[in-house]
Amino acid sequence: MVTALKAQTLRPSRFLVIDSGSSDDTVARFGDAGARIHTIPPSEFDHGGTRQLAVDMLPDAEFVIFLTQDAVPAHPEAFANLVQAFEDDRVGVAYGRQLPAPGANPLATHARLFNYPDESHVRSLSDARRYGVKTVFCSNSFAAYRRAALMEAGGFRSRLILSEDSVAAAAILVAGWNLHYVADARVYHSHDYTSAQEFRRYFDIGVLHATADGLVERFGKPEGEGRRFVVSELAYLLRKGPAFIPLALVRTVSKYVAYRLGHIERHLPQGLKRRLGMNSRYWD
Repeated sequence: MVTALKAQTLRPSRFLVIDSGSSDDTVARFGDAGARIHTIPPSEFDHGGTRQLAVDMLPDAEFVIFLTQDAVPAHPEAFANLVQAFEDDRVGVAYGRQLPAPGANPLATHARLFNYPDESHVRSLSDARRYGVKTVFCSNSFAAYRRAALMEAGGFRSRLILSEDSVAAAAILVAGWNLHYVADARVYHSHDYTSAQEFRRYFDIGVLHATADGLVERFGKPEGEGRRFVVSELAYLLRKGPAFIPLALVRTVSKYVAYRLGHIERHLPQGLKRRLGMNSRYWD
């Protein structure tokens, strides 16, 4: 990671790392690389709140690039290509392409190819009718924000179970800005989730869609996009990994059940919700 950051042709003027309880040499390595380190206890980490903390700690930054610890720039121009999106004054947020990490299994590989195509695009609020909830798809694993647009939209919301990026992108589009997906700004980032982890993640997604005011109402339900994903996944596995098809079918049912359970979370006991979801601290 540090080597890939040092190789970037665009070197950010400030380099901030927020560490929430790493147990390896992360702090030392990034400190040696010139980063400003801010440490918080794991109990204080919040998907939106912690990122807004980073924004607030860089009050003079016109643009802010976010990169998670497991996303590795795939080429030296990744940052430069991403920030180039802001040459269009209407763009408030841009995110890059995520490639499967080396050794990713066919399920994880397809997920990245499906969600991060090789062609760039720009979305605005007027695209909601055509693309539904996919209009505001965005990932803070590798994304950049125009500070003025983010703050006009209210910043990152705290107390979200996940997807602070898509919620922020929705608010930015509602405020009149555009979202730019930059396919030639690439990082390696994927997850070989187990079936249990996949279940927990989709439970959390269901919770988000039930609790994030206005997201589903304005941009639509995700069921159509889910069907498109399943068809695409089966077609990909027929070509690249037919042995994974039974697992994919089981996971499809599991993810749907998890999502529906998350959507009715208000009817479930608190202790059960902690066990069903990935972000158990959300229920504290």
